Amino acid sequence: MIDSIAYSSKFRYKSPCLKAFFAVSALILCVIDRSVILSLLVLVLMGALIAYSSRVSLHFFMHLISVPVIFVLISTIAIMVNISEYPLSSFAIPVSDKFITISEKGFYEGIKLMLTALSAVSCLYFLSFTTPMIDILIVLRTIRCPALIIELIMLIYRFIFILLNIAQSISISQKSRLGNKSFTISLKSAAALSSVLLIRALSYSRSLYDSMESRCYDGVICVLQESRKAKVHEIIVVVLIDALFIGICLVEWWWKV
Repeated sequence: MIDSIAYSSKFRYKSPCLKAFFAVSALILCVIDRSVILSLLVLVLMGALIAYSSRVSLHFFMHLISVPVIFVLISTIAIMVNISEYPLSSFAIPVSDKFITISEKGFYEGIKLMLTALSAVSCLYFLSFTTPMIDILIVLRTIRCPALIIELIMLIYRFIFILLNIAQSISISQKSRLGNKSFTISLKSAAALSSVLLIRALSYSRSLYDSMESRCYDGVICVLQESRKAKVHEIIVVVLIDALFIGICLVEWWWKV
């Protein structure tokens, strides 16, 4: 689904290097500044750009953001909540002879962490939903990423879809034979699926390598790519948005000083 949305995006034929620079620069600024205002601004902006370019609803974008929330909440709770012998914080719950406390500073830091993580995820979502994997590999070649890493990324990305299709076919076959009738049978079906999936993956990898060798594979996978240069007005828009983000960072830094 992510691939189909990326290929149908309005930003599909824009410069991949410019899109990658915009997403990564916004992500770095969010992580460095850890500001509530900047994180909210980046989150809203990336959501609006994804909804505009990919023709997906904001509800769909919020559903995507909700996926990593559970992992963020675990880290946030670890920062917010403390166990103390005395109720010295603004919020304390007595448990036996201890107190579960939440201080104002810890609560604020937890909120900042959550918003920073979600804004960083939204930046990566923007890159994923507007730039196909082939274009991302072009960006990696442009920044002189080692060819071995690029080929591994390409093969792993390809095998993700192969394994998903195999797993889906096996799962449908198991369900049609009441493979999920009870919890015990479901565990056996999951174990069988995992074992078959491993065998199929090894078989497909050997077949893929044999087919590449038969086509004179010399260690480099050549892929056709289109050269898309960024237009002047697109560069100006990205620079202005990044300048706004940097300005917010400087104002908050100066205010704290």
